[in-house]
Amino acid sequence: MQITRSSVATTTGPNDWFMGDVYLDAVAVPTAGSRIASSNVHFTPGARTAWHTHPNGQTIYVTEGVGRCQRRGGPVEAIRAGDRVFFEPGEEHWHGAAPDRFMAHIAMQEVDDSGTAVNWGEHVSEDEYAAEPSGA
Repeated sequence: MQITRSSVATTTGPNDWFMGDVYLDAVAVPTAGSRIASSNVHFTPGARTAWHTHPNGQTIYVTEGVGRCQRRGGPVEAIRAGDRVFFEPGEEHWHGAAPDRFMAHIAMQEVDDSGTAVNWGEHVSEDEYAAEPSGA
């Protein structure tokens, strides 16, 4: 058993990965014998990821608030606290907060053999983000 005390400072999400104010707290970092990467991610209203993919897929678990997510070519979906979303390996997608609500989720993914957990793309356009979500 290994206990890692909370000592890593919260970081601000980089502008090339996110739009708006996003804050990241590491939960799990890949180490010898483990390929799991996980973060607790807090999105301010309207903040979101850029389009991206994960070589081994990704699960997000919404812990608070209301958000949105979308896979490329699919509808924008509303997500709420308690919802789990799985994005298939290589599936291009984005996720973030609703325009008027905060949203936090735990993001979980495995790194590939080269240590890559995510491949980032372009920012989500305002028109893409503003689409009326299903399940609202």
